[in-house]
Amino acid sequence: MIFTYKYDHLPGTEQTIINGCLAGNRSSQEKLFNRYSPKMLAICLRYAKNRDEANEILLDGFFRVFKNLQQFNHSGSFEGWIRKIIVNAAIQRYKSRSNLHLVIPIDLVENEIPDEMNIYSTITTKEMIQLIQKLPTSYRMVFNLYVFDGYKHKEIAALLEIAEGTSKSNLFDARAILRKAILENNRFKTKKVR
Repeated sequence: MIFTYKYDHLPGTEQTIINGCLAGNRSSQEKLFNRYSPKMLAICLRYAKNRDEANEILLDGFFRVFKNLQQFNHSGSFEGWIRKIIVNAAIQRYKSRSNLHLVIPIDLVENEIPDEMNIYSTITTKEMIQLIQKLPTSYRMVFNLYVFDGYKHKEIAALLEIAEGTSKSNLFDARAILRKAILENNRFKTKKVR
């Protein structure tokens, strides 16, 4: 099932919408969802292997947002609070699928990885998300938590219930796989242009 999200600039204040949600008002819940779902879907797409899985994570995350809304203590950004719940929904999905710990041996990835030449700027955001989605699940989780969400390896290890060394290794391998894929993508584009 594919969902479409409309982003509207909400009339009224964020607090008014939160109060409406706490009161069980469906219209307020819809406004809150429409306001934050586009940004949260982008996060889900990085953690998921495809759009359908991203939509499932998004819906699970928003279910948790509405269920725990009374716990928001207004001490930080509301969007940041929602983001944390969405990331935790992705982590819980990962942990519930313990058979998805597929690992690609690093020797299958070419060792000729260029130094930090800015290869990431050679592809679009959409292409980058597609490449991230192709990573093995454990690599994708560590890569997202470390690179995009700013977690340290010790925190990632605790969240995913893995060794800290495994987190570091998965990040290294994920970066190597992504670099190789980007280089192959660029070679394909160059051949296509000729």
